[in-house]
Amino acid sequence: MTPVKPAVFLRQLFDHAVAAAQPGRHLVDHLPPPPRAPGRTIVVGAGKATAGMAEALEAARGGEVIGTIAIPEGTPCECRAIECLVSSHPVPDERSVAAARRMRERVTGLTANDQVIALISGGGSALLCDPVEGFSLEDKRALTGALLKSGATIREINCVRQAVSRIKGGRLAALAAPAPVYTLLVSDVPGDDPATIASGPTVASPFQAGDAARVLERYGVPVPDALRTAEREDPLPSATELGDRCHHAIVCSPMHSLEAAAATAREHGVTPLILGDALEGEAADMGTICAGIARSVALHGQPVAPPAVLLSGGESSVTISGPAGRGGRNTELALAMAVALAGHDRVHAIACDTDGIDGSERNAGALIGPGTLERGRAAGLDPLQYLAGHDAYTYFESLDDLVITGPTGTNVNDFRAILIEAASTTGVDRG
Repeated sequence: MTPVKPAVFLRQLFDHAVAAAQPGRHLVDHLPPPPRAPGRTIVVGAGKATAGMAEALEAARGGEVIGTIAIPEGTPCECRAIECLVSSHPVPDERSVAAARRMRERVTGLTANDQVIALISGGGSALLCDPVEGFSLEDKRALTGALLKSGATIREINCVRQAVSRIKGGRLAALAAPAPVYTLLVSDVPGDDPATIASGPTVASPFQAGDAARVLERYGVPVPDALRTAEREDPLPSATELGDRCHHAIVCSPMHSLEAAAATAREHGVTPLILGDALEGEAADMGTICAGIARSVALHGQPVAPPAVLLSGGESSVTISGPAGRGGRNTELALAMAVALAGHDRVHAIACDTDGIDGSERNAGALIGPGTLERGRAAGLDPLQYLAGHDAYTYFESLDDLVITGPTGTNVNDFRAILIEAASTTGVDRG
């Protein structure tokens, strides 16, 4: 076995996790049979992985499909029959509104002989934005921004998004009636709940009238009148209303990626332990917890003996109450972990978003190791100051420890790998 440096090893784990989440290799297995003539296949969808899904669908079905998808700026798309609209992420703009309305046009006036294939992945909420009456695009942006800063979970944010949308929460599927709808999903949410991936435009919502208002009240965010009116007068379609004409399947998920990383670790003689694919909480707190587990492995060999790598997925959050610098949840988690480890000489880690974008920055995440704090102090950087100011991006940029991939073409949420070396390593070179 050829030894590799810890940073190289961790980057390999991340790259293999991302490769396992490329939807094109899995999508064909989940396609429904084509409709009988004169029925048509209408493709709709949105998200960071949707371009790859659409390309695979076209390759499988040839020229038998038409439709429209919305993708983030900078995402390559080589579709010919399917229209690819560039939309806005993470903050919706007028392109997001235009894309949502085009999507609604595509599924209007269909018959029972037609079929709709919806290609949905993370990021679709911002890419498709069609606010309810009395609620503007600027209102939507302000409300989402307030929730993101509040520390609300992705499920809570999606609850509110659905309540103020004409397309989310199953509304697009309702509009497609009586055509059957087949939703293929790349999951970026803890628990792989299909109703919350991209706010579930073609899946029945689990939320009831009043839930969205309660979420806002919980976090001290003012409840817009338009939201209360929409919840009261135009509730989201239920599973019963959508009926058995609507189907869904998970094409790629966080667990698929964690298992791929685990297989790579075994090839290097490092024991993997998957802590879970649905971990949630404050990024800084999660970083401290991850450090504590790593210390236990190094000191006691529990819950796994080193050399080992702790793998986990899910989605952390960052609560911002004042001025903030640059950085996303993964860089913040990584810096908090480095602070808690205090230069532990046998622990290295990577924390990245599988879409290649940590928050709104150009990096996927960051790497840490025994020298992270020492090198920072040598450069005149106080890690606690950067952590308190939510400026982890700047800290890691100064050390050249950012992980930069560009858009990856998929999104199965956060990926974390913590390597704990044995006292005498064989598969990993500590140099």
